[in-house]
Amino acid sequence: MADRKKVVVQFLYLDLDTCDRCIATEKALDDVMKSLTPALGIASFEVEYNKIQMKTAEIAERFRFVSSPTIRVNGNDICQFVAENSCGCCSDISGTEVDCRVFEYNGELYEVPPKEMLAEAILKSVFGHAETGCSCGEYELPKNLKGFYEGRKTKSSWSCGKDCC
Repeated sequence: MADRKKVVVQFLYLDLDTCDRCIATEKALDDVMKSLTPALGIASFEVEYNKIQMKTAEIAERFRFVSSPTIRVNGNDICQFVAENSCGCCSDISGTEVDCRVFEYNGELYEVPPKEMLAEAILKSVFGHAETGCSCGEYELPKNLKGFYEGRKTKSSWSCGKDCC
């Protein structure tokens, strides 16, 4: 068998329990990966698909996380730029106003990326025709995410986790 090339797809997210945007993006990406993985295997690609929760600011910094949700192929964001709007779910989680990613596709903005967009972006990334965002260079945790992590810490410290509070 010929040498297999590796493709690493990463789904980076804040929350899969409450956030409708992250939950729906995960489902769409799962469906796309179920279709693409066998096809890429035929083309001699070994596919690794990872889901990584950005539980803490330290994890977010290690992954150079800029917005939730993020999808990367071989370390590069499938989007050329970050656009965001208010995310009620993540705002509720942290008790602060949080903006999460919206995806641009064919001139429209989507809170959950269409499957067609995901498939196209992944294939373009794999076959070298993608215009993706680089996750290299200078990095600082965005103010928006700092607020999310600080708010979540503060909010969770108000409850002891029992019915007494």
